[in-house]
Amino acid sequence: MKILGINGSHRKGKNTAALLKLVLEETERLGCSTELLELADLDIKLCIACNVCLKQSRCSVAGDDMAMVEHKLLEADGILLGSPVYWSNVTALMKNFMDRSRYLHITRNLLAGKAGAAVTNAGLLHGGQEATLKIMEGFLQAHGLHIVDARNPNTGIFTIGVVGAMMSGFKEDKAVWRRSGADDELVQATSRQLGRNMVALIQQLSGASKMT
Repeated sequence: MKILGINGSHRKGKNTAALLKLVLEETERLGCSTELLELADLDIKLCIACNVCLKQSRCSVAGDDMAMVEHKLLEADGILLGSPVYWSNVTALMKNFMDRSRYLHITRNLLAGKAGAAVTNAGLLHGGQEATLKIMEGFLQAHGLHIVDARNPNTGIFTIGVVGAMMSGFKEDKAVWRRSGADDELVQATSRQLGRNMVALIQQLSGASKMT
């Protein structure tokens, strides 16, 4: 099983990467191979709205890293997206990646049947994390992926997903800040649960495909 993480943060290796790594480390513990792509390291040109992909699963934009990313997306059994919150939305890096993936979806869903999940974080508590998470999950659903949540099947405890915040609370009229969004015990627990649920779903999907 292969899990591909894609970090849309402009600050590679920081808070969003830490959340992604928590999930990926749990899938590694369960026997998966993983890879984390930092979009900040890649050259992905803008979509030029040429509409070549309306007729065939091909993108006319060439000479950048999207072909490499496409190969890794097709090869993966699970795709994990991560983005910090920018105005209750994903970053420009993540949105550009989403736009350029259109040719993998518009004629036929080449990524359909895989497992997909997302993580996000913001500076503030209630800082737009839920909206940003839903944007990434909606993108994955449009590509035909099966969305993984962070529900614990044994206890029934459910969260909408992995949503971190640098702010931990408020004390004496001042915000209290964490050193990292990954320092939150709830985030750590939900990240591990998300990883376990992703592996379980991939195994389930793999078993179902062998029966058909």
